[in-house]
Amino acid sequence: MATRTVTDGGGLGDLLARRGYRDLLAGQTVSGLGDWMAMVALMALVLDITGSSTAVGAVLVLRLTPTVLAGPLATKLVARWDARRTMMAMDAARAVVVVLIPLVDAVWWVYLWAFLLEVGGLVFLPARDAAIPRLTGDGDLRLANGLILGSSYGTIPLGAGAFGAVAALSGRHPGAGSPGMVAVFAFDAVTFLVSMALVARLRELRGFSEAHHGGGDEEQPAGFFQAFRMPLVRAIAPAAAVAALGIGSLFSLGIVFVRNVLGASNLEFGVLVALFGVGAAAGLGILHLSGLRGVTVVGAAVTVQGAVIGGMSLAPDVALTYVGAVGFGAATAIALTAAMGALQERVDEDERVAAFAAFHVLIRGGLALAAIAAGAAADVLHTVRLPGLGRLPGVRAVLLLSGVTVVVGAALVVHSARGLREA
Repeated sequence: MATRTVTDGGGLGDLLARRGYRDLLAGQTVSGLGDWMAMVALMALVLDITGSSTAVGAVLVLRLTPTVLAGPLATKLVARWDARRTMMAMDAARAVVVVLIPLVDAVWWVYLWAFLLEVGGLVFLPARDAAIPRLTGDGDLRLANGLILGSSYGTIPLGAGAFGAVAALSGRHPGAGSPGMVAVFAFDAVTFLVSMALVARLRELRGFSEAHHGGGDEEQPAGFFQAFRMPLVRAIAPAAAVAALGIGSLFSLGIVFVRNVLGASNLEFGVLVALFGVGAAAGLGILHLSGLRGVTVVGAAVTVQGAVIGGMSLAPDVALTYVGAVGFGAATAIALTAAMGALQERVDEDERVAAFAAFHVLIRGGLALAAIAAGAAADVLHTVRLPGLGRLPGVRAVLLLSGVTVVVGAALVVHSARGLREA
C-alpha cells in the first residue's frame, strides 16, 4: 500500500481557514482545558481521601487500563463506525461521567468513574487522530498535529491554574462534595458538550470510517495486532511508551513530592503543572520552526525528558522544580508530536486507526505501569541511602530512578531503530 507523503504546504493561516479543522481544534482546546483542571483535581481528591502515593498512582492506572485491555476491540469498532458520530457519542458519555465523580467521598467511587472516563477517551482518540489528515487537506500535517497536541498541553497552564484558584478559594484541600470540587468537574462536563457541538459541525467526516474508505469490500482496515508488524509502529510506539514511563512517574508522584516532601500547597502544585504546559507550548514551537522529525528526534527528546526528571528529584525547593517542569514539558511535547507526525505522514489511511490504537495503548500502558509502580515504591521506601547523595526520601529516590530508567530506555529504542531514522 502506498504511504502518505509528507506535506509541508500551507501555514497556520491556511489550516485555520479550513472550517472543519478549526472546529476540531477549538473543541479539543476547550475540552483540554477542562480535562487538565479535572485531572489535577482527581489527584488532589484521592490524596486527600487516602493519603497514599499508591492510591494517587491508581487513578492513572484505572483511567488507562481500559486502553490496554480493550485496544483490539476499540480498533475494530472505531474503524467501522462513523468517525463524527463516534466522537460525539464519547463526548456526551464523558460529560455525564465527570459530573458524578465528586459526589461521593469514597476512593472506590472515584476509581469507578475514572475508569469509565478513559473508556470514552479510548474510543475518541483513534477516531480523532485518524481523521486529522482528512480535515487538513493539503495543509501542513506536522503543524496540524502540533496544534492538536498543543490543544491538550497548551491548556495545562489555564487548567492547572484554574484548579489552583479553586483550591485557594475553597480551602487548602477541598474535598469531595465541596462546592469547589463540584464546580471543577461540572466545568469539565460543559467542555465535553462544547467539543461535541463543534464535532457535530464536521461535515468532512460524515460517513467517514476506515472500513468504507476506498469503497470496496476487498480491502479491510488493518487490525490492532497487525499494527505491531508495521516497521514504523515498532520503532515509534516503544519510544512513545518510554516517554509515557516518565510522564506516569512524574504525574503520579508530583503532587506527593510537592506537598509532602517540599511542603508546598495545591496552588503551588497547580503552578508546577501550569509550567509543564508552558514548556510543552515552547517545545511545539521549537519543533515547528526547526522542521525536525523522525525516530531519532523522538529518542533524543525522551532522553532529555528522563534527565530532567532525575534533576527535579534532587531539587531542594519548589522554585527549582518549576524550572524542570518547563524542560520536561518541552521534551515531552517534542517527543509525542514527532511520533504522531511520523505515523500520520507515512502510514496509509486504511492502516492509520490501527497504528494510532497501538500507539495509544503503549502510551497508556506505560503511564499506568509507571504510575502504580512509582506510587507503590514511594509508599514502601520511606528513605533510601544512595552513594554520593546520602539519605533521600523515598519519593526523591523513586523519581531519580524513574529518570535514569527513561534515559536508558530511550537509548535502547534509538539504537534498535537505526534503520528507520529517515522515518
